[in-house]
Amino acid sequence: MVAAVPDNVGRTVIEIYSGAEFIAEAVRNPLRGEGVSALDAAHRDQRPVILVTGHFGNYDASRAALIARGYRVGALYMPMNNAYFNGHYVRAISEIGTPLFPRGRSGLADMVRHLRSGGMLGMLVDQHMGHGEELTFFGHEALTALSAAELALKYDALLIPTYAIRKADGFSFDIIVEAPIPVGTPEEMTQKLNDSLEALVRQNLDQWFWIHRRWKGRRGKP
Repeated sequence: MVAAVPDNVGRTVIEIYSGAEFIAEAVRNPLRGEGVSALDAAHRDQRPVILVTGHFGNYDASRAALIARGYRVGALYMPMNNAYFNGHYVRAISEIGTPLFPRGRSGLADMVRHLRSGGMLGMLVDQHMGHGEELTFFGHEALTALSAAELALKYDALLIPTYAIRKADGFSFDIIVEAPIPVGTPEEMTQKLNDSLEALVRQNLDQWFWIHRRWKGRRGKP
């Protein structure tokens, strides 16, 4: 784990900065899983889809694979605190595909227009959010944003977990599209997203970004 986790993180960073080569590798991997038919139907019917993943494997490989197949996949991202590096990073992930929407007011209007037009939106939900809901991840309280589920409910979008599991060769991936999350409350749906990621991480412990401080408490709490 000590060696494998940073190895995967390092490979992910290099791949994100590899543009066309990374896309060519990602698109060679077939889409698998119970949600592929639902994803295809939504694309055909121009129904919005929220694609949810985590900092696992290479979280941009599934986006690259879908965009290369003609799916209109945008992505929500968290701007970096360092403005210089943020510009550098955004240019790199833009080469994989656009549109990109920064979290916050500046990206909200464009993101909503994209969804209303039947687009797909990629989101990561496995980071600590101080304003999030107290859900569980690996049996511990993990403050989790409800935004993916809330957007799915508001815009009648499918909520689909999708992952790219790195294969043993270190370069190729299993692109997994799980069945859509059943409609419920935002809390219920988001907990199912946490459970989905946890199940996959348990099978591939070295591919999750354990370097994140996922289980921080609220301000004023340990």
